[in-house]
Amino acid sequence: MSHYIHDIPGRLRVRTPVIQRNPHLAQEVYGLLAVLRGIESVTVKVVTGSIVIHYDHKVIRSREIIAALTHAGYFDPKKAITHDDYLHDACVKTGKIV
Repeated sequence: MSHYIHDIPGRLRVRTPVIQRNPHLAQEVYGLLAVLRGIESVTVKVVTGSIVIHYDHKVIRSREIIAALTHAGYFDPKKAITHDDYLHDACVKTGKIV
């Protein structure tokens, strides 16, 4: 899974191969997100390419955060699967095995 989105109000996880194993780009992503109004915390994991953002959903929406990442070239939502997509695929694969 290369591009991934899991979103619940106030917490967004995005996974992108663009920052995977690239500390310089990971720091750029952190800098981009940390200054957005409504962002409470940003955690970037270089090994997995995962970004966890805690935000005030009354101030900023997840789609605005994703748009900022997309505009800067760090994320491609067209290639992303959601958590629901991931679970569905896992259930289908398990069903085939059983």
